[in-house]
Parts: sequence; structure tokens; C-alpha cells
Amino acid sequence: MPHRHLPRRTRSVGAAAAATAALLVAGLSGSASAEAATSAAQALRTDAAPPALLEAMERDLGLDRAQTERRLANEAEAGATAGRLRAALGADFAGAWVRGAESGTLTVATTDARDIPAIEARGAEATVVRHSLTDLDAVKSRLDRAAERNDTTDAPVWYVDVRTNTVVVQAVRPSAARALLSAAGVDRSLTRVEKSADRPRALYDLRGGEAYYIDNSGRCSIGFPVTRGTQQGYATAGHCGRTGNSTSGHNRVAQGTFQGSVFPGRDMAWVATNSQWTATPHVKGQGGQNVQVTGSTQAPVGASVCRSGSTTGWHCGTVQVLDTSVTYPEGTITGVTQTTVCAEPGDSGGSYISGSQAQGVTSGGSGNCGSGGTTFFQPINPLLQHFGLILKTTGDDEEPPGEEEPGGTWAAGTVYRPGDTVTYGGATYRCLQGHQAQTGWEPPNVPALWQRA
Repeated sequence: MPHRHLPRRTRSVGAAAAATAALLVAGLSGSASAEAATSAAQALRTDAAPPALLEAMERDLGLDRAQTERRLANEAEAGATAGRLRAALGADFAGAWVRGAESGTLTVATTDARDIPAIEARGAEATVVRHSLTDLDAVKSRLDRAAERNDTTDAPVWYVDVRTNTVVVQAVRPSAARALLSAAGVDRSLTRVEKSADRPRALYDLRGGEAYYIDNSGRCSIGFPVTRGTQQGYATAGHCGRTGNSTSGHNRVAQGTFQGSVFPGRDMAWVATNSQWTATPHVKGQGGQNVQVTGSTQAPVGASVCRSGSTTGWHCGTVQVLDTSVTYPEGTITGVTQTTVCAEPGDSGGSYISGSQAQGVTSGGSGNCGSGGTTFFQPINPLLQHFGLILKTTGDDEEPPGEEEPGGTWAAGTVYRPGDTVTYGGATYRCLQGHQAQTGWEPPNVPALWQRA
């Protein structure tokens, strides 16, 4: 999908700019200090990316091994830097994205030119735009509400495109997009209509990361193993089954029951498994290799993301836009992430992962892995929050006995969004990147995720 890039302001050349350039060349983009970059990469375990995932990135993104490793490290730091700037710029913030083969350039948009020095001091490029992210999000929310009472079959996709500072409506018939805009009563100067022949649909029937069967008939795929208290299970797509449906595993052994399912509106569900099945901190990779999951920090726009599916194997691409709304034949889904990763029927419910960070479960899309296409995934953090689940990570079985908690509102297992504040050890911290908290990720320990307020 083509995007019109905004013109960026020319940066002044001086000692500070030269120092920033040196950091970018070294693969430490978006940071004013090497310590912060190292901390971000370590906290998000970019070094835990398995060979199968790196190989898929090399194939699909045209990179070599060193480039893939630098790209993952750069994206980790870019997310942290964008989070810090979002907090610092407040109402002026208009979005952020990465670009380049190694995601070596972070761009941060603002509505106030006076913010440029603060943005560039963090090693990011600045661009000045007309509309804040808050304003664009408000327009999209109005479209979401209008879609509840209007037919959007011929205008099936809409989202905030931070790179063009507009709300985009994709439509098979432009008149359908105009009707939706009129019904929402939004300012047309903040929107853009794109004509597209795509009609996204949910992906059913065959397995993705690991197959499971619903009521001994339809097939979908496990997204990510989870727990709720002592109960083990997994997250998957809501359109795969309804509450009460029974499941069997890839080997047809009785497995579990859908405990909750939301579709349409969102596309999220979870299955509680019986004692024969054990949740592991892994996604099934290419050739049956285990891909370790160490957290759920959300990847920024432009970042690399890979998908596991037995129909099409490992495929990678990039995050195009966050918080997309899309209309399937069954109804409208909000809050999904749009990507360039290909998928085909049978990949539904399967895992999207960026480095070692869980991103979401396959929802639907258009096209295929022969001709290319667009896919959408249900982000994992809202799913975990909605059902009260804990993502299974590599730290679960390796965590040493901890010290007594110093007190505060921070709690392991809680899903935090950018801007949320907590207290810990007598200090207040602001969340920089969306994630589910876990032991070892206490605010003082992970500056990539938390900033002292």
C-alpha cells in the first residue's frame, strides 16, 4: 500500500548532530545514550530472536543476518524513544514511525515547531504537521461509532496514518467512503479516501502456528500459551469459536474449551486446556523449531513483524498502521493492526511476533502469499487484559526467588498502556510502551518501558 511521505525539516549540522549520526551508524537509533539503547535491547530480549525468525526476515525483507539483528535492536530503542517523546510533547504529539532497511531512522511528528530541538536531541528526525494524534484518533472513533449503524461493506477499512497525518478510509466504492464520512460528521480536511479492490475476510479452517480443531470440525491455530491463575490455555482468534465450543489438538486428542470469545467488534478468544496439555513459552517456528516469547511490548509503525502458519510457513513484513478498523462479512472489527505480512486461509488465530515480543493473533486479510496482500492481527495486550490472562514467557520457569515487594501500585500481570502511571518503591513512573508487566520488569529495571515521572 503506497503512502505519501510528509516533507521533513532539514537538520542543522553540528557536534550534536554528528554524535547522533554516529549512534545511528552503530545501530543505536533514537537514543541520546548508548546505555539507554543497550537497556532497551536487553529488556526486550532482541538477542533471543531464534534463527528461524531471523532467516525469514532475511528472505522477506531482503536483509543479511547482521542487518536483521541491528534492525531488531533499533526497533526496540525506537519504541522506547518514541514513548519518552510522546510523554514529553503531550498534546503536540502526532505519531512516530521507523524506516530504513535496519529501522535506523525514527521520525516523530509534532504540531509545534518549538518541539524540534527536543525531538532531535533524542536522535530522532522531526516533522511538523497540522493535526495531533489525539485529533486524528477522535476522528477515527467517530467513524467507529458511525459504522455501528451504517453498512461499511464497500468501505471496509479505516485507520489513522501517522505518516501522512490523515485518517484514511479504503473503499471498493469511493461513494461508500463518503457516505461513512458524512454519517460520522467528521472534518473532511483530516481524512483521505483510497480506492481499493480488497475485501478482507476472516481466515478459517487450517492450522497456523499449531493446529487445533473446534467441535471436531473446523480448524484454527494457537496464538500464544497463557495462564489464568493455575489454569493453562492459549489465546486465539474470536472468530474461530464461541464460548463453550470444545477443542482437540493437532493430534486429535481432547484439549479444552473456549472460555471467552469476542467477534465481531474485536477478534479475541481464549481456550482453557485440560491437564494433558502444558503451556510453554514458545511459538512453533519453521521446521518445528521453538520460538521463545519473552514479553508483549508493542512494535512501532514501520517495525518488522513475523507470522507463524503451517499453511504458508514463516513470513515476515512490517507494521503498516496501528488501531485499524476493518469490516468483514460478519461485521466490523476495531483495534486491529495492519501489516504487509502475507497470509492465507488456515493461518487464523496464529502468532505474530517481533523479535521475541508477542504482538497478536491472526485475524484476517486479503491476497495470498503468491501475489501478496494485507493482513490484520488482533493485538495481544488488549486480549490479555480483556480476559485477565498472563502471557507465558521464558522467565516463568527461570525466575529466582524475589525480594520482598517495596510497595506501590505496579503489579506483575497488569497490561499497561503508554501514558499509564504507577508507583513503585516510593517513586512514580510513566509507561512508555504498551506491555504486560512481569517479574523482573519492575519500573526501575526497564527504562525501555518506564520513565520516572
